[in-house]
Amino acid sequence: MVKSLKFFTVICVLFFSFQSLSAQTIFEKWPEIKSFHEVMSQTYHPSEEGNLNPIKTRIDEMVKKAEALQTSTPKEFNTPEILASEKKLYTDSQALQKLIAEKASDATITSALEGLHDEFHKIIGLCSDGGKH
Repeated sequence: MVKSLKFFTVICVLFFSFQSLSAQTIFEKWPEIKSFHEVMSQTYHPSEEGNLNPIKTRIDEMVKKAEALQTSTPKEFNTPEILASEKKLYTDSQALQKLIAEKASDATITSALEGLHDEFHKIIGLCSDGGKH
């Protein structure tokens, strides 16, 4: 599990590195996705080390940032695929919020956060290739 998590992390870092120019442009054009990324980064990376306190204390903020994405999509990123992914990000953020409120196991919270992280990167990928991910 630890090896696969480290491998996944390396893959994500490489993916994001290759997307850096596109991501910078995306973040410049879409401040709300940059804002969401800040919360995601500050909560997801500690979870990789087993520290779930950041996500447990900032889940309400994450839900609000995910909601803001849905009402702020720049015209060039306004595709059915991106809109569907935004909706899933918001819905899954709310589901994670509920898990945390119900004091779900750390493994369940970690898994849900990983899903959110993947969905976020899906949106970045869709924005980078014009919605043809």
